[in-house]
Amino acid sequence: MNINQINETTSFLQDILPEFKPTVGIVLGTGLGALTHEIEILKSIPYEDIPHFPVSTVETHKGRLIFGKIGDKQVVCMHGRFHFYEGYSMQEVTFPIRIMKKMGIDTLIISNASGGLNPYFQISDLMVIEDQISLFMPQNPLTGKNLDELGVRFPDMLDPFDTELISLAESIAKEAGINLQKGTYVMAPGPQLETKAEYRMLRNFGADAVGMSTVPEVIVGRQMDMRVFGMSVITDLCIPETLEKTEFAKIIAAAAKAEPLMTHIIKELVKRA
Repeated sequence: MNINQINETTSFLQDILPEFKPTVGIVLGTGLGALTHEIEILKSIPYEDIPHFPVSTVETHKGRLIFGKIGDKQVVCMHGRFHFYEGYSMQEVTFPIRIMKKMGIDTLIISNASGGLNPYFQISDLMVIEDQISLFMPQNPLTGKNLDELGVRFPDMLDPFDTELISLAESIAKEAGINLQKGTYVMAPGPQLETKAEYRMLRNFGADAVGMSTVPEVIVGRQMDMRVFGMSVITDLCIPETLEKTEFAKIIAAAAKAEPLMTHIIKELVKRA
């Protein structure tokens, strides 16, 4: 972890919009970019133009950092994230989260597309993440020398996801007649999908959904004392007994179906949080 790079990147972004004081950071997952249409965009910067920033290599991740407003809240939005399977270290994957915190953000909202392990889930369900499992990560973003100015050496993960934000999201969903699932998210490194035996194991470990992101971002967010809210769109069903071959086009279609509902919840969450 290079504190000089963190400071250089933060200064670069703050110099572009010196009066901009964001309090909310948003990470948009696969096929979930519609929220950007709800942002009053002040500036959009391609990742490749930001010093020390990784570059997204996944086709469905646009690769730009958006500065703008939702209601009266100033936000920074990652339109596309980074993954370990792209060849980045976990420190690189979570680099933008550290930048967000250094810019003044105290609330982090993360979305992803994931596979449903819970047999009661349906395709295009929305799942509020109540807890997560990090034990299968090949690396941890906190490995190495700890820098006290970025957070404590041993962050507590009793409540990785903010219970007040979860309750607020449930209220927003109820007002709009949106059905919300709740559950535990587990990260697998990817990029291959899991076998039937692996899905069975993950379900037995208590996971309700599986994906290839989010967990390292949450760990860094909590280390830096940010309030974190996470939401998954269930884009395919990973039930070993009825497993079917996954088609990427169907995953994108499932995300698109749920996207307006997720967008409404996150937009209102930002306004009211």
